[in-house]
Amino acid sequence: MKKQSLAERINVIRAIVMGANDGIISIAGIVIGVAGAKADNSAIFLAGIAGMLAGTISMAMGEWVSVSTQSDSEKQAIITETKALDTNFQKEFDFIKEKYMDTGISEELSAKATKEMLEQDRVNNAVRERYGFNPKFKTSAIAAAVASMIAFPTGSLLPLLSIIFFPQNIRIAATVGAVMVALIITGYSAAVLGDANRTKSVIRNVISGMLTMAVTYLVGSLIAM
Repeated sequence: MKKQSLAERINVIRAIVMGANDGIISIAGIVIGVAGAKADNSAIFLAGIAGMLAGTISMAMGEWVSVSTQSDSEKQAIITETKALDTNFQKEFDFIKEKYMDTGISEELSAKATKEMLEQDRVNNAVRERYGFNPKFKTSAIAAAVASMIAFPTGSLLPLLSIIFFPQNIRIAATVGAVMVALIITGYSAAVLGDANRTKSVIRNVISGMLTMAVTYLVGSLIAM
């Protein structure tokens, strides 16, 4: 079995975190909205399950299409750069050299580094410098799709089970509380993966979830009037 690269593992983990996060927010919005309409548990459960199934398929297909499109673009970039190196090597050489010079490296050292780099691995190094990705690092569209397909319904279970099994008089408040805790965890995890500000990521994630539930609850309550 081929060992996954770090980039592949990060891509799968990202799909898991974002899939779970979307599952939590989406299904929380659905069940809170239906509960706001004074529906009974069977109606809430049915709406939640329908949303879970639709979201699972949508997320999996979305990841597959997104990663496949990225992969196709990268393949085309490799083809384009290979032709450019064959037909106008000096232009590509000068582009990389000038890129290094823009960082403050002397022209002589930039030329030497460019020459050595292109002699070692011409296409891959040239693609990395011109297009900003490493052709050696591949991401799997299928792995990302499967990760999302598992993560979305897993995240969906929290709000769905909370709204169903908590007593009716506290089910909405309890679900909101459970969802907030889950969103803090996924928001923090997403920030760690993206090396972003943890606090801002958590706040944004919680606010988006709270707004989603508030809007759907309001709509459900208006329908019930």
